[in-house]
Parts: sequence; C-alpha cells; structure tokens
Amino acid sequence: MEQSPTIAQALSAVGPRLKRARTARGVTLAALSEATGISKSTLSRLEGGQRRPSLELLLPIAQAHRVPLDELVGAPEVGDPRVRLKPHAVNGNTVLPLTRQPGPLQSYKMVLPASRDTPELCTHEGYEWLYVLSGRLRLVLADHDLILDAGEVAEFETRLPHWFGSAGDSPVEVLSLFGRQGERMHVRAHPARPATGPGG
Repeated sequence: MEQSPTIAQALSAVGPRLKRARTARGVTLAALSEATGISKSTLSRLEGGQRRPSLELLLPIAQAHRVPLDELVGAPEVGDPRVRLKPHAVNGNTVLPLTRQPGPLQSYKMVLPASRDTPELCTHEGYEWLYVLSGRLRLVLADHDLILDAGEVAEFETRLPHWFGSAGDSPVEVLSLFGRQGERMHVRAHPARPATGPGG
C-alpha cells in the first residue's frame, strides 16, 4: 500500500530523531543496546535511516530514554477536532485567522488597539464584511466617516479608499470576512411571514 507523503516524511525523520534523543542524553550506542536488548548494528541502522522503524524497536528505545513514543516518531496529528489559533501581529493589530483552508473567502478576528485612531486610507482588490464584537469601531470609507457599536455590521468594496480603527479609549474586536477577488457574502434567511388579517 502506498504511503501518504505526510507519513513517509514522518518515517524518514525517525532516524535523526532517535540519534538526537540519544546524543542529547549522552548515551552511547553500546549503553542503549544494553538497556534495550537491541543490537548496536540495528540501532545504528535505525538512526541512519537504513532500518525501517517498527513498534517492537521503538517502544524499548522510548522506555530507555523515558520519553513518549510520539516524541521519537513525530507522528502527524490526526483526529483532533480542536482548532489551534495562532494570533499574528500585523501593523500593531492582533489578527487571528479563523479559516483553515486556502480559498476565495477568508475570515479573521481582529483586535485593534485604542492607539489605532489615525486614518490612513488604502485601496486594494476585494470585498470586506465587518462585524463589531466589542468596543466602538470608526470606519472611514470614501466620503463617509462612521461609528459602529458592538453588534453592527458594515460591508464594502475595498477598491474604495477605506480605513477602520478604534473610536474610543479601549480596543475594538472585529470579525472580518474578506473576499480577495471581490466575492460578496451571501446571507440566507427565512423570509418573514406576511401578517394575516382577520380570518386570514
């Protein structure tokens, strides 16, 4: 059965990991051989990538080094439903990408500091949808200068000169959906039922 590139890469890295784990602890091949019952030549071939790692070889080595097996194997993460968000600092703002796959629409949570209060208008291709989570947002869009409170939404083409930042003395948290090629957001909702008169 053909291995996936991710698994093949993980297996090829096992040898160097084994060597690093051993040398970092100052253990010789002879001492590890005595502790595990695995011959020096087999250990040497494992570390050199000439011997395929197997559980019966890796488990005694992990036990001898007193480390989890995952530390030696570096297995790719699978089946974990948790999303590990990694915030980035962008021009003084904290940006957390929420979309995990590349695509035309991307979502972000942004925290804009109170110090971001001097408009510097910019233009670029795309379409943006903003939802204010907390704080007060100042949005300068072409000839408009607007203040949005928590729960308010704005959407606009980013080819228009625009800027947004804090409108108060505290940071503002914003949810942003951005379509780089100008894709608009499609909102689906059930239509309101028409009011019915007597006997209707």
